[in-house]
Amino acid sequence: LSTFSFSKSQRRTLKRNEDLETVFRPARVSDETHDLFERHKQRFQHAVPESIYDFVSPEPASVPCEGLECAVYDGARLMAVSFFDVGTIAVSSIYGMFDPEETYRRLGIFTILREIEFALESGKKYYYHGYIYDGNSFYDYKKRFRALEIYDWRGNWLQFRD
Repeated sequence: LSTFSFSKSQRRTLKRNEDLETVFRPARVSDETHDLFERHKQRFQHAVPESIYDFVSPEPASVPCEGLECAVYDGARLMAVSFFDVGTIAVSSIYGMFDPEETYRRLGIFTILREIEFALESGKKYYYHGYIYDGNSFYDYKKRFRALEIYDWRGNWLQFRD
């Protein structure tokens, strides 16, 4: 995080969603979260997850470690939520979902950006936003974040170059 900076596009995404309320709180899976997950998973054609519990435990605030959520609201309406674990020096994103009718807002990117802001404000050294693949994949949007490092499986962290 010490070398991270927001791109112009990421700053626009933050600005575009200034009208929404973001709440950080202990992770929980409510009926509202279940409903959002069911709508969100309709976006997938392959490897469609069956349950939110494919990603989080039944006690996501404490098992396997401290877990928080970034909930995004338009008034009383839940627009997006992401789950992340909090460690001593790092934040690790677990899963994010958003209302598929609001794709123009880029709420998946927005929750990642808000998690990064949370990590920075909390004095964390690292932010892990999940897997990326060497080749083309569904996760290529994660390659657009600055200051990325990759692990080469020989014990080295290297600067990511797309």
